[in-house]
Amino acid sequence: MSTTSGIDSGAPASSPKKRLTVPTLRARKGGEPLVMLTAYSARMAQLLDPHCDMLLVGDSLAQVIYGLPSTVPVTLEMMAAHGAAVVRGSTQALVAIDMPFGSYEASPAQAFDSAARLMKETGAAAVKLEGGEAMAPTVRFLTERGIPVIGHIGLTPQAVNLLGGYGARGRSEAEAAKIVADGVAIAEAGAFAIVIEGVVEPIAIEVTRRVACPTIGIGASSQCDGQVLVGEDMLGLFDRTARFVKRYEDLSGRISAAAEGYAAEVRSRAFPDAGHLYRPKA
Repeated sequence: MSTTSGIDSGAPASSPKKRLTVPTLRARKGGEPLVMLTAYSARMAQLLDPHCDMLLVGDSLAQVIYGLPSTVPVTLEMMAAHGAAVVRGSTQALVAIDMPFGSYEASPAQAFDSAARLMKETGAAAVKLEGGEAMAPTVRFLTERGIPVIGHIGLTPQAVNLLGGYGARGRSEAEAAKIVADGVAIAEAGAFAIVIEGVVEPIAIEVTRRVACPTIGIGASSQCDGQVLVGEDMLGLFDRTARFVKRYEDLSGRISAAAEGYAAEVRSRAFPDAGHLYRPKA
């Protein structure tokens, strides 16, 4: 099985724009909102790249690509393989890669080894890790050694077993205060951006106001400095999505209809026709 189309191979078309950098994106704090989407393949990166400031190779590939029940089983090998594909498929967006569960929590040194491997094997510009105040020393350790870090607070999917599910966070005063403190700690440790996921809106607004780096909302607030969605959710490839997802397309319906049409033509022998076959040379 093969495809011979150069554009479909994942090789990005030439672009006059240089790839966006960490300092450039950090300087967007309070300015034009940052656009981030997830990507897991070269071809998807190629399609999304012209419209995004950042492409995130999320550990959400667990559910999107592999059909796993959570992000917990994701490995460094999986992240490296998909991260390299996204870097190859993009030319201008900054590419960041999620650090998978178990690859950074034990110590700052473990986190450095994992992050260095991801960046070496993929060419990505940054890593993202979950956690608040407890992870601040790790964020500082990485940034002081040249590894740009995106933080992730609020609903942290890798901690789903501890949290007891994927419900919105920060409904109690104590939890709200903890999330704000987490954001401040991660920012002060050197994160150049922070993803705020699944929190009641006033928390996202408060964190955005309190930190010097851009905040990227997902189920947070339009007042964040940017937004991120899982690309496949935004494109309508799944029947069930979170409340905070807006579907900009219904690709699942279109793909199903296309497959139905293909199956009907194969069974009726309408495909392939003469235009799709190779004939002997005269």
